[in-house]
Amino acid sequence: MIGDFTAEQIALRERCRELAQEFATRANEHDRDASHPHENYAILRDEGFHALNVPAARGGRGIDFLAHTLAFEALGAGCPSTALAYNMHASMVGPLLESDEVAEETKVMLADLVVREKALIAGNFSEASSTSLIGERHIATRATRDAGGWRVNGRKMFASMLQAADHCCVMTYPDDANGRWAGMVLLVPREIAGKTVTENWDTLGMRATRSDSMLLEDCLIPADRLLWRGEDMRPFREAHSNWLWGSYTAVYLGVAQAAYDEIRRVVQDRRPPGYSQSLAYHPDVRRHVAEMSATLESARLVTYHSAWLRDRDGPTAEANTALFRAKYVVGEAVARITRTALTMGGAHAIFKGGRLEQLFRDGALGPIMAPQADFSLHNIALHELDLDEDEIVHPLKPA
Repeated sequence: MIGDFTAEQIALRERCRELAQEFATRANEHDRDASHPHENYAILRDEGFHALNVPAARGGRGIDFLAHTLAFEALGAGCPSTALAYNMHASMVGPLLESDEVAEETKVMLADLVVREKALIAGNFSEASSTSLIGERHIATRATRDAGGWRVNGRKMFASMLQAADHCCVMTYPDDANGRWAGMVLLVPREIAGKTVTENWDTLGMRATRSDSMLLEDCLIPADRLLWRGEDMRPFREAHSNWLWGSYTAVYLGVAQAAYDEIRRVVQDRRPPGYSQSLAYHPDVRRHVAEMSATLESARLVTYHSAWLRDRDGPTAEANTALFRAKYVVGEAVARITRTALTMGGAHAIFKGGRLEQLFRDGALGPIMAPQADFSLHNIALHELDLDEDEIVHPLKPA
């Protein structure tokens, strides 16, 4: 089940490990400056990563979700921001090219953009009013029918690699819709009249994702750039949860692995003056390393299993619950491992520019990244207790 990887999966993982070593040499610089790792994106494009999960019939590599998980775990151990932001592309392209709700002509257009033009696609669903604690995305951005397309107005947030990508998939609410869960995804080019970017991404971690805010004012999007529309976005989200959010879990698993590798190197290399043995011989160090090893391997197995189950069974309730389970476990694991590694590194590890300091900050975002830890537990419990979500009293009083 897990561990019997194909030759293609193993080759992809090994290539990603090689790339991660190079990306790691620039990670601190981009973290410090909160700058786009353009050179990393260019390498990934040249390597064909933009078409990794494009179906083979449409000119892509057509990898499965487990292969993607192995790849982005490896990349996440190099430059976490590069892996997290670039994964945005896969999380958009995968659902749109797989969904039966997307028109064939739209799929042809999108595949042509990605495969032939090597376009990089970002995604922007969140807004200032969004909260991952209850898992709802209130869409205030409105799209109104206009001659030849849609006129869009609104402010979006958390758009990773927004100014590095060629296009951005933007979730809007069509003015002629009625349902609470209605939505539509429009493809917005990097340069278009009415679009401005607010460079406000000055954050604790994952700084080089440059997940800035975007303002759309009377921005006219051509009709053929409507990628998806539905009166209820929840079935679409559930059917493609592996790409839409499950694909990010592996990146944080890579962050945990990087912190584990770095602290083992530190304690093995550091020998206090007056002693013949390195810090690795200290009993507290040995215990912490053993605990981190168990935590990391447990998180890895849960993640691999969730990817394998999703590939085998598709978007079943059990498979989607496994994705929530993996996200929760990895989020807690990366926060714990990076914190423990920083503590073991001591005062020498807390300086800006240090590998452990950066990984600690990146890892702290793991439980916050959607789906947030408590929301993940909420969904796990619904499945395990066989509860009807409509029968659950909402934690907040409705307006």
